[in-house]
Amino acid sequence: QVQLVESGGGLVQAGGSLRLSCAASGRTFSSYTMGWFRQAPGKEREFVTTISRSGLYTYYADSVKGRFTISRDNAKNTVFLQMNSLKPEDTAVYYCAAGSSAAWLRVLTSDSEYDTWGQGTQVTVSS
Repeated sequence: QVQLVESGGGLVQAGGSLRLSCAASGRTFSSYTMGWFRQAPGKEREFVTTISRSGLYTYYADSVKGRFTISRDNAKNTVFLQMNSLKPEDTAVYYCAAGSSAAWLRVLTSDSEYDTWGQGTQVTVSS
């Protein structure tokens, strides 16, 4: 089973950018559909974005569309989340997740479809 470690979180002013990384262990990274979720204090975890195993297909929550970009490097076992034009409402713990059940071109938007989760990285956006 893959293990996931996120990095890149921090404190940034509104309008700024951050790039999150999620490094996966093991040699079968391309077998997993990858996703990012986030959880703000007092709120439920919510879907942010997902990328297919091939890297060809992505899907975004409306709240981040046009500002966030997900990408993956299967050779380096890493998925990235580039976050631009950050807003205070983006403040949350961001989690990387891996789903093993999907086909090569499929994306997954529900947290129940993911098998493995990272420990999370805090993103704080000040106004």
